[in-house]
Amino acid sequence: MHAYVYSNRNVYLSLCPARAWYQAAQRFTGDIGSKLYGVSGHCVMIGFADLLPMTDGDLATMTFLQDVVDIMLGYIVKSFDRSTKVIDFQYPNELLQMNNWELSDEPETLDDVLVNCRATLEYAVKTAHPRYFNQLSTGLDMVGLAADWLTSTANTNMFTYEVAPVFVLLEYVTLKKMREIIGWQDGHGDGIFSPGGAISNMYAMLLARFKMFPEVKERGMASLPRLAAFTSEHSHFSIKKGAAALGIGTESVICVKVDERGKMIPSDLERRIVDAKQRGLVPFFVSATAGTTVYGAFDPLIAIADICRKHGVWMHVDGAWGGSLLMSRKHRWKLNGVERANSMTWNPHKMMSVPLQCSALLVREEGLMQKCNQMQASYLFQEDKQYDVSYDTGDKAIQCGRHVDIFKLWLMWRAKGTVGFEAQIDKCLELSEYLYDKIKDREGYEMVFNGKPQHTNVCFWYLPPAIRCMEDGEERRRRLLPTAVAPPHANTWHQVVTFFL
Repeated sequence: MHAYVYSNRNVYLSLCPARAWYQAAQRFTGDIGSKLYGVSGHCVMIGFADLLPMTDGDLATMTFLQDVVDIMLGYIVKSFDRSTKVIDFQYPNELLQMNNWELSDEPETLDDVLVNCRATLEYAVKTAHPRYFNQLSTGLDMVGLAADWLTSTANTNMFTYEVAPVFVLLEYVTLKKMREIIGWQDGHGDGIFSPGGAISNMYAMLLARFKMFPEVKERGMASLPRLAAFTSEHSHFSIKKGAAALGIGTESVICVKVDERGKMIPSDLERRIVDAKQRGLVPFFVSATAGTTVYGAFDPLIAIADICRKHGVWMHVDGAWGGSLLMSRKHRWKLNGVERANSMTWNPHKMMSVPLQCSALLVREEGLMQKCNQMQASYLFQEDKQYDVSYDTGDKAIQCGRHVDIFKLWLMWRAKGTVGFEAQIDKCLELSEYLYDKIKDREGYEMVFNGKPQHTNVCFWYLPPAIRCMEDGEERRRRLLPTAVAPPHANTWHQVVTFFL
């Protein structure tokens, strides 16, 4: 049986026999510990109705939850074992047949529920595995995991201070710190944690539209001229998705050309803004990217800020992927000019390894989110509460129910400090440069672009022997990707390895 064994202030994970669990349980639970040991940690023929809040349900509840913890701890240990597979892959139809996933009318025993827990993790992707390299999230932080457990235990909502007093204050403190790191004076401004970078980007577009046309809140898009938003060819798809969701339309999102490294070309941005005005469109939003999804490119924020100021356009920085480099004194120069932005998306669940999900929208203008989104529902957001109601965050969000995403970031920040995050990010960038040096001159590999990566994205081709001597051209690209012939630097025709700590 796996158990946590505590020694002074340190926590160790060990593979302990049942006797060790008995001793640990006795220390932390008193008499209940001996009861747990007496039933050997198994819930035989015990069901959901036997758990708390049922009277005398404490024993069954502690036993069941300990079994679940044992399953999770075993999975964690296995996830960090390099000799294990990242995934036991099964095709969907096979996986559906291997286990009974259907929902039943009658309750099952807790033993059956534990079988479901084991099966779920058995076929899960081990995202904490040292050999897991996938989309822009990384590892499993133990402090963040503990915070997630605590968050679920608290099981509360972020809409008012009265139901989530500590969590609301921690969000206030953390967002202020993040705004200070961006460079906004004294951390002034606003912000909120949302269900991911796509929603944070949509929040930014929503605010930009309201700032220019506040009447849209009541009268809708029919009262507005046709709008135009601008973003780079290599930006995240969420910019277009946000425009679609807000009724602006994907055709109103104008893509700006990028250079060979995937950075937005400022002169093309200005040319397209001028052209849009001449066609009767109203430019209202520019989304620059700090760390593009594929190339890891950082748009030139200072030049983009100059253009936005000249034309009176809201400047947003999508730093979902690269925003965390602000934590590094060595690498934050890549976001020079971010302090001039009106808003920024920053996803700690990416480079900072905070467990999913954890995405923040930071806004420079205080009070704008409240004006844009509030509906003043009197049954929830009363003005005569016994505390400062400015701490009630629900009316400035587009959600009502909002998950507590702040505690895992806050607790990790307390455990690591800013210097700990800085060291982690610097190490990741160092590893990406190491990988680049190993691949760039290796036979059978070809870099997508010349030069060291700006982020942890190391973009390369693996060239099969049959095409290594072919001249670069349409036939060579067709052989590499038979389903389509893509032009050089298109996002669809290169292999990206994103290296994480």
